[in-house]
Amino acid sequence: MSEKILSQIEASAPRRVFGIATLLTMGALLIYLGLTLPADLLGRVFLLAVGGVALWASDGMRRATNSVVELREDGIYDGDGTLIAALSNIKSLDRGVFAFKPSTGFILRLTEPMPRVWRPGLWWRYGRRVGVGGVTAAHQAKAMAEIISALIHKED
Repeated sequence: MSEKILSQIEASAPRRVFGIATLLTMGALLIYLGLTLPADLLGRVFLLAVGGVALWASDGMRRATNSVVELREDGIYDGDGTLIAALSNIKSLDRGVFAFKPSTGFILRLTEPMPRVWRPGLWWRYGRRVGVGGVTAAHQAKAMAEIISALIHKED
């Protein structure tokens, strides 16, 4: 693991607060509706379950967005040291308007699949795709994407 950090992305404070507050509000409203609406048992259980999942996701976003995404000489890492993607494993990078990517972020396509991981609001990895962004600052994500693009084209 290389120690030299080339670029770093962190959560934007206003976006982080808005994202967590939105999930908390949605979860609370769904639980409230599940407890007060005169619905059948299955409908109530569904509302309560989805509300609980929204509250769980808000806590996951709170914990995940305390961290950062770091681009180092050998790959992209989470702030806790988790390898997101090695530079040698990145096939392409897409940050276009119509790309299936997190907002204010980019998507990486990998040559070899990696295990699934989800850090709500910061990054996710599913098979051969890695999404970075969400509640992050757009200028930091753009700068990191430019550096990654230069590094993978340099290797070609």
